[in-house]
Amino acid sequence: MAEKQKTIKSSVTFTGKGLHTGVSSTLTICPASENTGYRFQRIDLPEKPIIRALAENVVDTSRSTVLGEGNVKVGTTEHVLSALYGLGIDNALIEINTHETPILDGCSKPYVDAILKVGIVEQAADKKYFVVKNNINYTDEENGIDLMTFPDENFSLNVMIDYRIDALGNQYALLNDMKEYATEIAPCRTFVFLSHLEPLLKANLIKGGDIDNALVIADYDVKQEELDRLSQVFNKPKTQVNKQGLLNNVEMKFNNEPARHKLLDLIGDLALIGMPIRGRVLAMRPGHAANVSLAKKIRQAIKTQQAKDQIPVYDPYKVPLYNVMQIQQILPHRPPFLLVDKIQEMDENSCVGIKNVTMNEGFFIGHFPGSPVMPGVLIIEAMAQAGGILALSKVPDPQNYLTYFMKIDKTKFRRQVVPGDTLIFKLELIEPIRRGLVNMRGFAYVNDNIVTEGEFMAQLSKIK
Repeated sequence: MAEKQKTIKSSVTFTGKGLHTGVSSTLTICPASENTGYRFQRIDLPEKPIIRALAENVVDTSRSTVLGEGNVKVGTTEHVLSALYGLGIDNALIEINTHETPILDGCSKPYVDAILKVGIVEQAADKKYFVVKNNINYTDEENGIDLMTFPDENFSLNVMIDYRIDALGNQYALLNDMKEYATEIAPCRTFVFLSHLEPLLKANLIKGGDIDNALVIADYDVKQEELDRLSQVFNKPKTQVNKQGLLNNVEMKFNNEPARHKLLDLIGDLALIGMPIRGRVLAMRPGHAANVSLAKKIRQAIKTQQAKDQIPVYDPYKVPLYNVMQIQQILPHRPPFLLVDKIQEMDENSCVGIKNVTMNEGFFIGHFPGSPVMPGVLIIEAMAQAGGILALSKVPDPQNYLTYFMKIDKTKFRRQVVPGDTLIFKLELIEPIRRGLVNMRGFAYVNDNIVTEGEFMAQLSKIK
């Protein structure tokens, strides 16, 4: 039985200050319908705009993962997304009344605990996975960063960090079973190096940070006078460095807590793929910029695969729905401007057409001599003719109608079409035809490649 999508059973609310802004915010995780994914909603703004939690909407990764659409942003999204992904939740609406999530205690455990308390419910729709079939990697040689994905039946992560700091050393974290996320990863707090504190403060950041919601690691031999000054900055009675190299005698929850927190962040950033993964992720020195870069590459792989999955299968031996003679009974076009040879399939909302491109086409005489290429405008025209047949199939007397272009939008030409190619067109209605207005989305394929795509608007007009 297929695994089902999940959402939170009822809403949960959190209040706290943002790590970088220090501004108090209220965040509520709400149930969401199937196939919603993760979405943030800025309820403090007049239109209550929604930001989809997808890799292409990341606008900043300098100190956290910031999402934005238009002029609307929300920052430090990684912990709440990590909690949702880690618990196997597919759909959630995250309402927030300012532009940064609350840092809480610097990890995802408060989110996890609250979600588990109210419960998780299954939905009717099947869960959709991105299955890693080929390695997808991101490398930053200059900074020694490597993120790699490998085929595997389950989702697992390996994280290695090495900051060449005695107090931290080399650390390694592993998560083989997502059922262990709540206990082994969620409690692990964010961390910062002591040498970075002053620059961050001067950059007007970490206004909401203190040693209660972050591990501060001494990465140099610090004098007590400086520690006393930091005590005043963070309003703490006494700041010291313990034997683990941490400020204020805070004990690590795990010997490798920093590496585990990097794994927590990695999960939160990979949530921006838009669906769970089946595969193994190996990350050396991960960070938000690298994590998001990998997520974007996976997003592109998903889009490529989805486009290939939609390619119609052309069987040249199959009797067409309409041959070229039958097409001429529907369309007013005639050679040399009739650019559709067959209609293979048609249903209420889509059709599949064929154009066999031969060297005998008249346009090859001048486009281009010695290097024949089918003009892009004629590929668009051929797609429109195939779509016209679909549109005219909706009227009882198609021979008494003409179709006129009104708009062409979102058109892309991805590769050349040359003699010997077989063009396969797929046209589908974006919305039902109303008052003779036809809105369509079209793709042209050669073999397994999209060569052209676009959206078209046309007007059906009866011949007077």
